[in-house]
Amino acid sequence: MKKYIKIVLITLLSLVALLVIVGFGGWMYLKNSFLEFEEDYSQSIQVQQKTTDGYTYTDRNGNGTLDPYEDARKSIDERSSDLLAQMTIDEKIHLLKGSGIASAMGRVEPGTGIPGAVGTIVPTPRLGIPTTYLSDGPAGLRIAPKRPNEDRTYYCTAFPIATLLASTWNTDLVQEVGSAMGNEAVEYGIDVILGPGVNIHRHPLCGRNFEYYSEDPLLTGFMGAAMVNGIESHEVGTSVKHYVANNQETNRNNNNTIVSERALRELYLKGFEIVVKKSQPWTIMSSYNKVNGTYTSESPYLLTEVLRNDWGFEGLVMSDWFGGNDAVAQINAGNDLLEPGTKLQWDDLIEGYENGTLSEESINRSVKRILELIIKSGKLDGETFGNNPDLKAHAQTTRQSAAEGMVLLKNESTLPLASSKNIALFGVTSYDFIAGGTGSGDVNEAYTVSLEEGLTNAGFSINQQAKEIYEAHKAANPEAFVKPEGMNAMFQPYNPPQIPYTKEQIEQVSTGSDVAIITIGRNAGEGGDRVEKDDFLLTAVEQEMIKNITDTYHQANKKVVVVLNIGGVIETASWKNIPDAILLAWQGGQEGGNSVADILSGKVNPSGKLPMTFPINLNDHAANANFPLDGKPMGMFDMVAGKEVPENEQVANVDYTNYEEGIYVGYRHFDKAGIEVSYPFGFGMSYSSFSIDTLITKLKNDTIYASTRVTNTGDIAGKEVVQLYFSKVNSSIDRPVQELKEFAKTDILEPGESEELTFRIPVSELSYWNESSDEWSLENGVYEVRAGASSRDIKKISMVEL
Repeated sequence: MKKYIKIVLITLLSLVALLVIVGFGGWMYLKNSFLEFEEDYSQSIQVQQKTTDGYTYTDRNGNGTLDPYEDARKSIDERSSDLLAQMTIDEKIHLLKGSGIASAMGRVEPGTGIPGAVGTIVPTPRLGIPTTYLSDGPAGLRIAPKRPNEDRTYYCTAFPIATLLASTWNTDLVQEVGSAMGNEAVEYGIDVILGPGVNIHRHPLCGRNFEYYSEDPLLTGFMGAAMVNGIESHEVGTSVKHYVANNQETNRNNNNTIVSERALRELYLKGFEIVVKKSQPWTIMSSYNKVNGTYTSESPYLLTEVLRNDWGFEGLVMSDWFGGNDAVAQINAGNDLLEPGTKLQWDDLIEGYENGTLSEESINRSVKRILELIIKSGKLDGETFGNNPDLKAHAQTTRQSAAEGMVLLKNESTLPLASSKNIALFGVTSYDFIAGGTGSGDVNEAYTVSLEEGLTNAGFSINQQAKEIYEAHKAANPEAFVKPEGMNAMFQPYNPPQIPYTKEQIEQVSTGSDVAIITIGRNAGEGGDRVEKDDFLLTAVEQEMIKNITDTYHQANKKVVVVLNIGGVIETASWKNIPDAILLAWQGGQEGGNSVADILSGKVNPSGKLPMTFPINLNDHAANANFPLDGKPMGMFDMVAGKEVPENEQVANVDYTNYEEGIYVGYRHFDKAGIEVSYPFGFGMSYSSFSIDTLITKLKNDTIYASTRVTNTGDIAGKEVVQLYFSKVNSSIDRPVQELKEFAKTDILEPGESEELTFRIPVSELSYWNESSDEWSLENGVYEVRAGASSRDIKKISMVEL
């Protein structure tokens, strides 16, 4: 017996020892491959100011001489060329990849670095080149808000999601948001913001649609360019992502997008092309996926032939985090910077140089682009940062932009509400408002204003019985109301249980309130796609809640408003006739509750327009035939360890996705197929009314000039958007019925006031991609120029002949 016990104990101790050894070995592998592998390149740079011939400079390499790269009076090209010439081949290769994920995990020495900055461009100590910091940022910077042994905080502003900003149809306002974001980057020492995202909404269930602007490439491109121009006005870089055709999260690291050249050029590349030509961003981020069999980060066609040769892009391309499969192929293709960088990539690059598969010419090309960015950032010239952004002013920018992007979908003599009203708030999200999506698009903000807080701030009284029901529900489900932080939010979505109101509860609340507001919440983000059941579609609890509350309040001649606090499209056709008003509030950032209150109270007249179509059924989308519908979430290690599947074992819409719908995405499809929709692209109501009185068009040389006069025909001051669609009459080409080619938004018009809007459309923008000749072709003949308030509300038509 004792012998048996001894054997068991020895076995157990051996297993424990083995687990410890394996765990320690695994940790050491992780540490040395992904976290701490810089060794001699860790930043320890001591520099001095010197003066030569009356010019003061930073002596970066400590040689006591003014080198060209240290001279801020010289051009970026001169300075980067000098730096390149002074670097050893080892230093050049080292610069091609980041320093790992330690910074993103907050593993930096106190007083050094920027905890939470998701990536870096590594330092070169011998030449005094400091670290350059990259931060997530489609809706605001994402850095660690608290640091060890420091009393102060480093919170950032949570701005509205991209979909809401696109709903403003106001490029000046989006540029203002970008400027505020750029100011925060400067103040916190961030050199490049990883955004904006300019993929189009191919399908409503893409988990990251909230990071993207629209189903239309022109609206996407205009909004993206405005954001880039705003951010980069502060000498902070952007990384426009995810290039290209990255329209699903399911198996994103290995999915092969199979798409025609025409659809690629006219839809998926077009938004990026517009951004490059209108704003020349510092960087582009290649996407995870393959396009027609090749990883985008390894595609010379996409990264060099299209991006640089066709469009004239001048910046650098960086990979998405752990994107691509072959470091040498990535550099050769024109993917200059590998992020976040691993020891394995570093070793592969060294080996590639030594065996001749990676030439010094390719290395120099990429390194020079990286050096140009470092010089642009001002880091070589000793620029410092104060860690003191004007968060109060940025909160006001957030509040204003969020209100302008909210879309009034329905209003039957209900809104705006009188401030004397007692409001009953129904639904968990009324009290727990969603500021933005999850993943890299999330922000560590100091606060989020709920709808309850916003309405209280606006002077409304909040029904206490309804609030007590919420508080009791929250107390009964404490664990469900704990929000996951950081990376955990990607893999553990926050989705607290809904409140199953009884009819008795609703009746009791209705007797003490004047108006009911029901908030429907949805959230999604990086790491997984949405699903139809209980996400695109309302849950049974939500359907019953809307019906029962509306029935009860209508019996007492009281109104019901539904607020949609969502990041993507949901089904509305089956229930939109029930409530009296519907406000699409999107996710408005940290000031969201105040912004909604501004709309509901009438302080702001809604002027948002939909940047995508709300279909009647999900299957009405042509893309629904080829999209992953099971919403399988990404695992923790899927980000760094993708798995290639043999071709004969590949699963449709997981390992590959065939874009069989071609160019017919969004309204292009619904118009061509003649399908009714719940709310069309470009739709949005106002508390006022507007007329488009005139549409004058003129062709001069290679440009079409158009003008319209817009008049406020209502009783309340407000703004209106005019959308210009072009339609080829009697086309011999298979092409959309109409396509958005320009838009403009008025200033605030007083009742009876008019404004003239002017448009300038290059004739080349009417071209289609000719797959026979592999080039843009222009079809001559007559085109209709359609001025509308939405894609299905055309007010004026003019003709132009090419």
